Amino acid sequence: MMLKVLENKRVLLISVKFFNYEVLIKRELEDMGAEVILCDERPSNSFLSKAMIRWKKEMYQTEINKYYRNLIEELRKYHFDYFLLIKGEAIPVFFLDFLKENNSGIVFLYYTYDSFKNNPNGLKILSYFDRKFTFDSEDAADYSLLFRPLFFAGEYGELAKEKNDNFKYDVSFVGTAHSDRYKISEYVRQWCERSGLQMFAFYFSPSKLLFSFNKLTKSSFKGFDRDKISFESLTHKEIIALYRNSKAILDINHPGQNGLTMRTFETLGSKRKLITTNPNIKKYPFYHPNNVFVIDREGISLNKTFFESDMEEISDSLYEAMSLTGWINEVFGISSGDHWKDVV
Repeated sequence: MMLKVLENKRVLLISVKFFNYEVLIKRELEDMGAEVILCDERPSNSFLSKAMIRWKKEMYQTEINKYYRNLIEELRKYHFDYFLLIKGEAIPVFFLDFLKENNSGIVFLYYTYDSFKNNPNGLKILSYFDRKFTFDSEDAADYSLLFRPLFFAGEYGELAKEKNDNFKYDVSFVGTAHSDRYKISEYVRQWCERSGLQMFAFYFSPSKLLFSFNKLTKSSFKGFDRDKISFESLTHKEIIALYRNSKAILDINHPGQNGLTMRTFETLGSKRKLITTNPNIKKYPFYHPNNVFVIDREGISLNKTFFESDMEEISDSLYEAMSLTGWINEVFGISSGDHWKDVV
């Protein structure tokens, strides 16, 4: 039974939408006793809105300001004990000032799952926050932040309890189409074909316009088979079903991003094997060569014996720390982040 450690606490959670994880965080906080109000950080989640916020935010600032002024009017009637901001790519300073001035004793918490080179606004607002976390170990060192990697949600932990020795796929890949993902995934698929193994791949693009633009402008998209792209993402249930039928999951991180992806934690949380392009995983306490196979994206080499070996168990305390519950406990200061001290 989960302890109600946040009983009678009111939390304002503002987050960009990221594959429904913001909703899962809200539910977890509620299970811990908190009353949670969840707000989208962006005024809109259209492709154009996201692009403007990332590349030309000053041209979209009027819409952002209007959205946050309306939000202020909606939130005036509440008193918050905690404010948790995830990413912070659009939120204006006047809104942070409002929260500080109208909620005595409020604790400001910040978490980002993106590198600051991709999100400079995050750096501009750091001074407002009492506890500041990043998933990027280099950013943690460079900006004196607390380091906390991502997590796996409860459904993946439940999947780990199931017994399955009859997998439909030896390897599966699910991900947004970007950078060299298609090239790497196709190489792995062809290797599996030659090795008598089965692979499933699902590529998602949030916009037909973005995909067409990438096809025209990026060499890594030139050979991308349009019939293999989906403009609708998989649901959590569909991803869980895929993991249930997969022995290993392929993770292809964005080039230059050293923080571990959510896919890493979902895979190991499900007690599935992981194939990843991120060599930084070797610094983490849960790394074991029986569980994780690291490939060089510039010279891919795979080994069939990896699929034949048994997985090594992760200790209960470390496994708990890798979960969403562990993530919340660390971000809210309920437990320490000792597991990650040697990563930075």
